[in-house]
Amino acid sequence: MRALTWAGTARFALAVSLSVLVFSGCSSKPKTRQPVKLTSIEQVQVRPDETWSRSIGSGSEGYYGGYRLALGDDALFAAALDGRIYALNPKTGAVIWRAKTRARVISGPSLNGDQVLVGTLEGKVIALKRSDGTQIWQADGPSELLAPPVGAGNLIVVKAVDGRAYGLDAATGERKWGFDRNEPSLTLRGESTPLVLGSRVYMGLDNGKMTVLNLGDGSPVWEQTISVPTGRADLDRINDIDADLLQGNDGIFVVTYGGDLALVDLNTGDSRWRRGVKSYTGMALAGDKLIVTDDDGVVWALDASTGAAAWKQQGLKYRHLSPPAVFKGYAVVGDYKGYLHWLSLSDGKIVGRTRMGSAPIVSPMTVGEDLLYVMNVKGDLRAFAARPGK
Repeated sequence: MRALTWAGTARFALAVSLSVLVFSGCSSKPKTRQPVKLTSIEQVQVRPDETWSRSIGSGSEGYYGGYRLALGDDALFAAALDGRIYALNPKTGAVIWRAKTRARVISGPSLNGDQVLVGTLEGKVIALKRSDGTQIWQADGPSELLAPPVGAGNLIVVKAVDGRAYGLDAATGERKWGFDRNEPSLTLRGESTPLVLGSRVYMGLDNGKMTVLNLGDGSPVWEQTISVPTGRADLDRINDIDADLLQGNDGIFVVTYGGDLALVDLNTGDSRWRRGVKSYTGMALAGDKLIVTDDDGVVWALDASTGAAAWKQQGLKYRHLSPPAVFKGYAVVGDYKGYLHWLSLSDGKIVGRTRMGSAPIVSPMTVGEDLLYVMNVKGDLRAFAARPGK
């Protein structure tokens, strides 16, 4: 479970370090959530091969952030809390350029044309030149930006932890519109990234709702409740949508910490199907399957059209899994001890494993044509190829 945030007060510890304390202090009968011990793999089908590695500053320095790796044709971009932004050769890891922003960067980077965008703990958005890392502009926001800024041509969409979102002019950083929603008093520390599709912005909120805005002026299009709070205690009523929304062929996949996963219609928000899955991490598509890691560390494969379960892997329970990635015909998840687990897409069996140090893997992995890019909370960035297992 992630760290918690109270309105007006930030809690910056990593989710992994707080999970045991949260559950042991919430009930007279605390849940047993001891991480499952790893066992040997019966039949190794894939051998993850580390191609290169690189240190990205000091990583997150114990803060829970919205870091992403941004892969373009020209470079792989990464960021760290110490304010350094890197452009790397995707094939070798060699540094193309390195910029120091003198800000506490907590989310991104993301790409928009010739710009590299990051968000900071102080609520600033910083735009850099993609070619050399020179700063173009800096814009102030209302509160910290755990969700990476999203570029959409002439506009940048920003979502802050206090429930406000706004649109910025991509050339100058000038604010063009704003949107505001009241946040619950107790939420998980995290934010889903806005999803821009055509002329609309789709956002998951901490109150379990999904809202859609017009990209041009921020005016509401529709809002739909995905999950309703249940239970008497505040902890039981946490209902955030923290996992990134995922576009599918038939709509948008959205999952809440309240325990609902749904495929919703792009135009109305009506559910095409709905299933009881509780997650704050993320999802990935693998053909006709939707792969999702839930709050308990179970990896699910669901039929993307109906939500029916194809398989579930429970051999990684309570290992605080990362969002899944789909790479070279496998589902890949990281855990709190730095292990990468490779699962068969046909039946969910664990068919490969490697380790990249002991630090947790929290951020989404980035899939390239031939390499899988993974960064842990200490800023260790590595590129893996998939070789046949022995």
